[in-house]
Amino acid sequence: MKPLRLSRSKVDLFIQCPKCFWLNINKKISRPSGPPFSLNVAVDHLFKNEFDQYRGKSVPPRLSGEGLKFIPAENPKLAQWRENFKGVTRIYGTTNIEFFGAIDDLWVDDKNIHYVVDYKATSKADEVSLDANWQISYKRQVEFYQWLLRGNDLKVSDQAWFVYTNGIKDAEPFDDILKFRTKLISYQGNAAWIEPTLDKLITCIESAETPQASSDCEYCSYVVKRGGS
Repeated sequence: MKPLRLSRSKVDLFIQCPKCFWLNINKKISRPSGPPFSLNVAVDHLFKNEFDQYRGKSVPPRLSGEGLKFIPAENPKLAQWRENFKGVTRIYGTTNIEFFGAIDDLWVDDKNIHYVVDYKATSKADEVSLDANWQISYKRQVEFYQWLLRGNDLKVSDQAWFVYTNGIKDAEPFDDILKFRTKLISYQGNAAWIEPTLDKLITCIESAETPQASSDCEYCSYVVKRGGS
């Protein structure tokens, strides 16, 4: 029997609202989807092109300019690990559930310790940071990737890196050129929450009863206000 495959985003859905998660997995009822972030996808592709030039060879100028000595990691599975719907996979414990997630990049140091790297793009007046409450999902994302990679016999640091770029809005004419200012942000991950959360997630899947919605779930609140259940 093929394992049930659950993405990193499904785990995040469970954290956001067990009811939405249960309906999605058990009843195939999904939340309405938002528009695709085409510009973010393009920026991801450009960052990958940039770092791929130095993969397995040398420290990229963007890193050496910040005093960092990481090399973009070379691994025969990297292409799969970066591909959506394939990604890094890990069977959890004795379950028949395979969790997966597609990483943006992986750096390595001279001690063969690997660092999860995630690309982010935005456009705002303030300097980019990880200080907003909603960015907890960014932090959980890299922590989950750390957990997945450790299940693939890699030495993975708790330290992750965000390559966070910000589209600059200024008075200059557009001329088909969009300028960015990029910041490298270090984040010290802690994956201790993952396996206890997965245990609760599995119990949720196996339940015959629809779980309670999270009190702050906008989707469930909308359904209630519309007279649903």
